Amino acid sequence: MTHHVLNVDAALGAISEYWQPHRLTSINDYDVKVVKIQGEFVWHTHPDTDELFMVINGELTIQLRDGDVVLGPNDIYVVPRGIEHCPKAENEVQALLFEPKGTVNTGDVGGDMTAQLRELG
Repeated sequence: MTHHVLNVDAALGAISEYWQPHRLTSINDYDVKVVKIQGEFVWHTHPDTDELFMVINGELTIQLRDGDVVLGPNDIYVVPRGIEHCPKAENEVQALLFEPKGTVNTGDVGGDMTAQLRELG
């Protein structure tokens, strides 16, 4: 049996573009993605799934219609399915995302910021 260890810092170091998630690994029917974030994303929702954000470095604000959630390093927040949200970061944020395979980053709105999921390695 081969044991394959993945390193989050190395994976994030391989990413040069913002808002372009890369699949680090998968577990069951979920992808674990690494992403760099800076600026403001688009308001969107994921009607059929929750979305977990874990900040590795930086400060991420997840704007919600009823108030903002601010995450720092090692903080985790789950945006419940169907809740409209818009992530933003004044400075670079490095984060992990946990979502079902096939989840589109722009959810139900699509548009220019829709990413093609990329594989690391």
